[in-house]
Amino acid sequence: MKTINIVAGGPREFIPDLSEYTDGDTTWVGVDKGTVALLEAGIVPQEAFGDFDSITEEELLQIQKAAPALHVYQAEKDYTDLELALDWALQKEPENIRIFGVTGGRADHFLGNIQLLYKALNKDTVVKLIDRQNEIQMFEPGRYTIEEKVRRRYISFIPFSEAADGLTLIGFKYPLDNCHIPLGSTLCISNELIHSRGTFSFAKGILIMVRSAD
Repeated sequence: MKTINIVAGGPREFIPDLSEYTDGDTTWVGVDKGTVALLEAGIVPQEAFGDFDSITEEELLQIQKAAPALHVYQAEKDYTDLELALDWALQKEPENIRIFGVTGGRADHFLGNIQLLYKALNKDTVVKLIDRQNEIQMFEPGRYTIEEKVRRRYISFIPFSEAADGLTLIGFKYPLDNCHIPLGSTLCISNELIHSRGTFSFAKGILIMVRSAD
């Protein structure tokens, strides 16, 4: 399995055109109301997760008829519907997991969804949160090469740990060399690549990278 696309129930106006993300060996997964968004986009999910307390009975019947595998949970549980879907997806060990419908709306859900990226560290799966304007990804220490994206030219790095040590940016408009970035710093907000590709590396900590359109 190459790619698993998960669509959650966030505000529709933040969800990009999902047809752009159907490529090759792709499995689609709906999470609660996100399953309805998939069906309305003409995409039949292979799996659907949730307590489905945010949809109508008619919508639930549509999901039951369409989804080959339906995972229904009680509303009172220790994990969000998205976390249950992500755990399932990580067990499949795909190359990529792309998650949509997780920005906008309730801030508590959005912050929790950011933290779910931590589950993918130390795994061989690239996990991204994607909306119309942003891609969000989390990294452990190492050296990484990134390609220019015209539609998301702005690149920001934000510590997820107490600090990120030894951050070096090469090929960026604002380069850095072995820099200490403490939690709470905005030093690395809104950078840009000056070539078709660039590299970033750091020695300690955890970083969030956000690639954004203006």
